[in-house]
Amino acid sequence: MNQRWWCGLACLVLSLFVATAPAPAPAADEPLDLGGVREEHALLPMRDGTRLSAYLYFPAGEGPWPVLYEQRYADLRGKGTREAYARLARAGLVVCAENFRGAGQSEGTWVGYRALGWGELQDGYDSVEWLAKQPWSTGKIGTFGSSQAGFAQNFLAVTRPPHLVAQYMIDTGLSLFHEGYRIGGAWRPERFKLMGSVCREPAHNLAVLDEWLRHPTYDDYWQQEDCARHIDKMDVPCFTIGSWFDFMNIGSIESYRGRQHRAGPGSRGRQQLLIGPWLHGGYLGKNTGKVSELQFPDNAKFDAEQHLIRWFDYWLKGRDNQVERDPAVRYYVMGAVGEPGAPGNVWRETSDWPVSATATPYYLHADKTLTTRSPESADAAVTFKADPLHPAEIPNKRGFPGAADARTFEEQGEVRTFTTEVLTQPVEWTGLVKAELFVTTTARDTDFIVRVSDVYPDGRSILLVDYIRRGRYRDGYEQEVFFEPGKVAKVAFDVGWLSQVFAAGHRIRVTVASTGAPFYEPNPNTGKPMTLDMPADAVTATNTVLVNGQHASRVIAPLRTAGDRP
Repeated sequence: MNQRWWCGLACLVLSLFVATAPAPAPAADEPLDLGGVREEHALLPMRDGTRLSAYLYFPAGEGPWPVLYEQRYADLRGKGTREAYARLARAGLVVCAENFRGAGQSEGTWVGYRALGWGELQDGYDSVEWLAKQPWSTGKIGTFGSSQAGFAQNFLAVTRPPHLVAQYMIDTGLSLFHEGYRIGGAWRPERFKLMGSVCREPAHNLAVLDEWLRHPTYDDYWQQEDCARHIDKMDVPCFTIGSWFDFMNIGSIESYRGRQHRAGPGSRGRQQLLIGPWLHGGYLGKNTGKVSELQFPDNAKFDAEQHLIRWFDYWLKGRDNQVERDPAVRYYVMGAVGEPGAPGNVWRETSDWPVSATATPYYLHADKTLTTRSPESADAAVTFKADPLHPAEIPNKRGFPGAADARTFEEQGEVRTFTTEVLTQPVEWTGLVKAELFVTTTARDTDFIVRVSDVYPDGRSILLVDYIRRGRYRDGYEQEVFFEPGKVAKVAFDVGWLSQVFAAGHRIRVTVASTGAPFYEPNPNTGKPMTLDMPADAVTATNTVLVNGQHASRVIAPLRTAGDRP
């Protein structure tokens, strides 16, 4: 063995020795009564000598205990966060909450998720194996967490640490290019400039953003942050929670589907998926019926904290609570709220996802109607502008603004709506909603946004699902194909997953636009390489959506009827 290998081994042994003794928590922490749970700070050693900051929560008693592990870049020291970790610890589990390298008190250079996966650095793998070797650990490690901590679990699963037993993911994703740093190809610089606030060295975040700009397409660089390419290596059971009012529900569902059918033998057939009527967020946010402007019945609540404990009681402690026999998929069919007797607002169980449905086109018409009849006009079209300096407004900066009245957006000048007649009987959409737009534009590049709403009899247009597609990626994310002014182009994309019963007396609405800031950061429309700041030469695009017999723009709905399986 060469000298470099021995030096590396010596550094690793030394760092293991140093990190085994927990470091004291910072003096600035708020004193909390954690109900008999002991809280300690530790620096966990990685293979390159970097130490990651983690907080450990120990149950009362002697142990050893199984360990729950969470990776986050966000702050770990909030009162509610610490109390939640303590509640899990009181269930007989050591909880380890760790910051990504370069975030919080963790050493090293901030690189986002790139140190978590299957490359030269494997911080999740190293942390799991360190936790398994501690005297207070049984050697059985489970992972949990939402959003950033859900993504991290997929990265970790690919590396297959020997002591990883099971996982619990909420509002998660697989590919940072598709479901995180960008949405539908749309660049999000203002959102991710803010990541500098979690870094020990904010300049590291600017370096990461600059690196992203050098990779405009889905190339080898981005493939290093796409867990979907390595589903076959995942090999543990996982419970996945998705939320209907969350654009990342795409990632939650695809993570379940990939693990259930294409992963290793320890994963296939051992996954469970739960999808409910909630916003993006952690497991505590699922135990509610109040979602933005909607009040769902009490049956919409799901006590994910207690279920998480039950899940790990089985997989980490061997308790025969039969959680593994629960249905593979449970999903909440949403319906009108505040209308007694309205259909929907019920849970269904099924053996897999998606359920059966009929792909049914709903066509956009020039008179603002939405029907299942194809338009007959030879040249009908609707036109609107995409002005990046004066965009239409969607005020939300981070979370999807669903379960709320969307009329303030729909009534803006460069937004177009298409609405059905009042429904005479309920209509159910359960599955993946798709859009097919035939367009022309005066610009080389521009965006298209499609939204679906449930219009109540009082006029409220409750947003259910939406998505964006940047035009240069309409033929795939591996290449940039720019528009030719005046030439018809097809822009087809998935709008998102949905399960909704539109009640009789309601209407279904599809909304189309090209801007919606700051939630969707505007496209400069020039077709030039993307930049951190809006360029001085940004242009206004005049965009036309064709709604005629030859080019019939439409959404394709997953229509369910009485004969479809649950």
